[in-house]
Amino acid sequence: MKGSMLIDGQRVDFNGEKHILEVIRKAGIDLPTFCYHSELSIYGACRMCMVEDKWGGIMASCSTVPKDGMEIYTNTQKLKKHRKMILELILANHDRDCTVCEKTGRCILQELAIRFGIKKVRFDKDEKELPVDNSSVSIVRNPNKCILCGDCVRMCNEVQGVGALDFAYRGAKMQVTTAFNRPISNVNCVNCGQCRTVCPTGALVIKRDIDNAWEVLNDKNKFVIAQIAPAVRVAIGEEFGLEPGSVTMGKIVAALRRMGFNQVYDTSMAADLTVMEESREFAGCLQKGERLPLFTSCCPAWFKYAEQKFPELMEQVSTCLSPQQMFGAVIKEHFKTDREAEGRETVVISIMPCTAKKYEAARPENRNSGTRDVDMVITTQELAMMIKENGIMFNELEEEAVDMPFGLSSGAGVLFGASGGVAEAVLRHLCSDKTIGSLKNLAFAGTRGMEGVKEAEIELDGRKVTIAVVHGLKNAEALVKMIKAGEKQYDFVEVMACPGGCIGGAGQPVPQSAHIKKQRTKGIYNADSGSTIKRSEENPTIIALYEGILKDKHELLHRHELNKES
Repeated sequence: MKGSMLIDGQRVDFNGEKHILEVIRKAGIDLPTFCYHSELSIYGACRMCMVEDKWGGIMASCSTVPKDGMEIYTNTQKLKKHRKMILELILANHDRDCTVCEKTGRCILQELAIRFGIKKVRFDKDEKELPVDNSSVSIVRNPNKCILCGDCVRMCNEVQGVGALDFAYRGAKMQVTTAFNRPISNVNCVNCGQCRTVCPTGALVIKRDIDNAWEVLNDKNKFVIAQIAPAVRVAIGEEFGLEPGSVTMGKIVAALRRMGFNQVYDTSMAADLTVMEESREFAGCLQKGERLPLFTSCCPAWFKYAEQKFPELMEQVSTCLSPQQMFGAVIKEHFKTDREAEGRETVVISIMPCTAKKYEAARPENRNSGTRDVDMVITTQELAMMIKENGIMFNELEEEAVDMPFGLSSGAGVLFGASGGVAEAVLRHLCSDKTIGSLKNLAFAGTRGMEGVKEAEIELDGRKVTIAVVHGLKNAEALVKMIKAGEKQYDFVEVMACPGGCIGGAGQPVPQSAHIKKQRTKGIYNADSGSTIKRSEENPTIIALYEGILKDKHELLHRHELNKES
């Protein structure tokens, strides 16, 4: 649809906009919403985006198609009164402990209450307090702060295809809850936390491990090691006013040292290990013609999703541990003798863009002799909170390098932070042509981009290999069903649960618009471009590990070979 319309007396052209709200924002007017997200279906429940036409009728702008010649008003007295009334009614039954709420200063309800001058709530609270669900290791669900916008329900169903959350009951008794109101840890939640990225209030928040981290850092009997995931470096700067995609790895390292970490490393080093192991496994599958397509295993939310929904597929999921778990296993093995001699315990704290990594670290099989490979996971947002709590002026920090002996990583390892990065890194290793031209060709082979499903074809040793890259679990489910039905055939499939891959993880700063995700992805590719080492097999640290620790303990890197205790 193409045409023009009058918005508050200003003529605005439109061409292809799906609803009036898009045209209004195009005109530079910030119309308030709770339930609207450009990546989700139109719900139209909150009614905050109502507009008035020239005859005095009101309509929801998010669900009204623009028409040529339309004349609407966005801020009449009637609309202002209407919005204030909605806010008061929401606040009436809302848990208003704003001073200690994790979302304070970031809460859309709080922001709009201030914007519309809500000084007093005239209505009494008539609902009983509901129990807070702390059962998950990844997220906390507080139904007393839910405003029934439905964003989490649509995210969980439409984008992730999990359906762990939905509406229950009717009228004033309506709730967003799990099946039979069970604890979220007892339903089919995969810990991806994408519900949390769209929640406008504190109803869904990250399960904090900040206090535990401080306790460990202040314990002189602990030798605390940090690992930093690739996607963290291109997002944390947003918490300190930097542009999305700004690469701040050196500042993160400096901040962690000031906070008391004994050593700081880059998880990209372990990603190089994953490339080596997954490439070897994939090459073996190709040679034997077995377990094809081979699915990646780096994403714990995808791993759990496959376990729950496609258990028969688990034979085709790579046996490789994720980079996080590989790092923990290798580091603890390397430092075991020295720390035992000192009488200190090695503690590994991961800094991840992902809430599911908390779940992965806690899985009982990810232990060695009863000890967790990764002791604790804090997200990008949690790290930003710790930096602020410590009074560290992040933007003023001089950049510092990670520690040795595990301080070298390749650009291929950094690519793990974006959708398609694992596949591209594996192809870099397997491709016999190691020239710069080959790297550029691989970059344009089809693994990069923000499309939900991407396909690539490359020749390896005279054989054409087909690859699929998918992000978003609903997309993954559709792809798996096509593969099982024989409609699609691939040799290698990379799956990431979060839209955009790890750059869009639920532990990252919000909001996470498509533009912000693209900028973070660009930052990942910039970090790769600036890396001297381009391929995992060229990393001297990896070579040393295979000649040292891993020479006789190769099983540390694989799931099915691990001799672990629950």
